[in-house]
Amino acid sequence: MPVSQTEQSDPGFAVYVHWPFCLSKCPYCDFNSHVRESVDQQRWRTVLLAEIDATAAEIGKRSVRSIFFGGGTPSLMPPATVGAIISQIAARWELDADAEITLEANPTSVEAEKLAGFAAAGVNRVSLGVQALNDADLKFLGRGHSASEARAAVDLARKHFSRMSFDLIYARPNQTPAEWETELRSAIAMAADHLSLYQLTIEPGTGFEGAVKRGQFTPMQGDMAADLYELTQDICGAHGLPAYEISNHARPGSESRHNLVYWRYGEYAGIGPGAHGRLHQNGAVYATANFRKPERWLIAARETCDALDGRDQSVEMVMMGLRLLDGVSTRRYAALAGAPLSQDAIRELCDEGLLLRAGERIKTTPRGRLLLDGVLARLLG
Repeated sequence: MPVSQTEQSDPGFAVYVHWPFCLSKCPYCDFNSHVRESVDQQRWRTVLLAEIDATAAEIGKRSVRSIFFGGGTPSLMPPATVGAIISQIAARWELDADAEITLEANPTSVEAEKLAGFAAAGVNRVSLGVQALNDADLKFLGRGHSASEARAAVDLARKHFSRMSFDLIYARPNQTPAEWETELRSAIAMAADHLSLYQLTIEPGTGFEGAVKRGQFTPMQGDMAADLYELTQDICGAHGLPAYEISNHARPGSESRHNLVYWRYGEYAGIGPGAHGRLHQNGAVYATANFRKPERWLIAARETCDALDGRDQSVEMVMMGLRLLDGVSTRRYAALAGAPLSQDAIRELCDEGLLLRAGERIKTTPRGRLLLDGVLARLLG
């Protein structure tokens, strides 16, 4: 995934649209998702379109590299609403001719039946929340679909979309390396071009946090999870799906363009409850955050809008960029921060096999990505 000069200087502009509703709350999930008995679809469509209008009026014309419908469960949206949002974005800004338009979907049979409608609405990439390929672990993870439904949804997605990804969660309690290897090889055989592979983490405020405190299960130990991470890198790399980011694997050219805007520290608008943005105006960068509670967001979307100084921007750029195989530009850091990164820290991290220098760029090694929090603390401390 070589980085062009254009991508280094202009990572692009993306639009994220958050649909906050789910049929049920998964016990591992700490995203801004909510269960409601009913949703006024027309009102939600109207307010989402209004927020697009307000954001466009705020920042002016942009060329949109990607749109991403996330959640929550955006596949619960009517395809007509998705189409209206895409049309509004195209009208207020300008869609690149090859803009990537992704929608997250659950692989239940009911939601899978809507894939054709989403494709007709303008979605050209789908990301399926498969999470596991056996029914016992799907039940443990609180998923509403079976393994057979997941496989059928992947097959159906291939018929409607030229680009497709799906997620798996590994390092589940008592999962053995042999079990994960079998499941991963099966996933690779199913995958079209992209896999997102996340280790199970116990996040504060989730159902799993309470279950662990009650002694209902014991999370996998860190050294065992690290072994599974290394196994994941080896298997995916050998099958032509190398990691281009800590948790994301793709065939060359099939990386998520939307997420690359984030990781390369580009500009993005956040639309919907709890959505965050980084908006550029008059030479300044603003961090925006919307109200998280759906009912509050319907009244007034934006909760905060704070100007980021050069130090803030440089720290964010490094924290995001070192997740990528391509790393970050030390020249860009110095331009933002007004001072260079510590050469002593870079040299020490390189000597310890955690960082690599490549011209004016620094990159994490496989071991460095595994220990990224510590690398960042030393580099930015």
